[in-house]
Amino acid sequence: MLDSFKQEMQKLKNPGKAKKLAGYFKTGKGEYADGDVFLGIIVPKQRKVAKQFYDLSLDDLQELLNSKIHEHRLTSLFILIHKYKKANEKEKREIADFYLKNTKNINNWDLVDLSAPRILGDFLTSKHSMQLPDRKILYKLAKGHLWERRIAILATFAFIAKNDFSDALKIAEILLKDRHDLIHKAVGWMLREIGKRNQAVEEQFLSRHRRAMPRTMLRYAIEKFSDSKKKFYMGKA
Repeated sequence: MLDSFKQEMQKLKNPGKAKKLAGYFKTGKGEYADGDVFLGIIVPKQRKVAKQFYDLSLDDLQELLNSKIHEHRLTSLFILIHKYKKANEKEKREIADFYLKNTKNINNWDLVDLSAPRILGDFLTSKHSMQLPDRKILYKLAKGHLWERRIAILATFAFIAKNDFSDALKIAEILLKDRHDLIHKAVGWMLREIGKRNQAVEEQFLSRHRRAMPRTMLRYAIEKFSDSKKKFYMGKA
């Protein structure tokens, strides 16, 4: 079945699109996705392939996650999400562990953003969090490599959706002095999501930390504020 998957992906490749994606996702020498290879397959088509090959085993998904081909990794994560949704308690725990063992392979912002809340975040919002791994793992990830740091903050999206802001705010605080633009954007995004649900909570955080926040993080965080409040926070940053 794995060979059939690869053949299907080859049929869908688009060299022109692949070239554009390689530039968009920063695959140049020394850039954050240096060495990443693109087939040029759009996300909706990858989702269709994921449904078609839902029965791939975790061993098969491991091979795909080890691939340099970006779409192999992303589509394998879509399959993993499908498996997670249909899994029982034991299987969800196994999938969460599998996900954590592969953080080095979940190595671009789209891979993180489309999977971290739906697998790790969801797992840690449920009763499964009473068993290892628990939410402490996010604080460890928040001090790891670039993609682990982004996984840590994006996983909290699942908490935020349930009006549970504490861990998101604590991890945002840990990442305040992060040097990478992709972390600035992710933290600002999660703060904005908190503000959509409770702006007072977000503003309490901003009142304490706005002067320490990178400008990009702050801009993302206040994107939904009124013009007057935007001017206030940007002026006081």
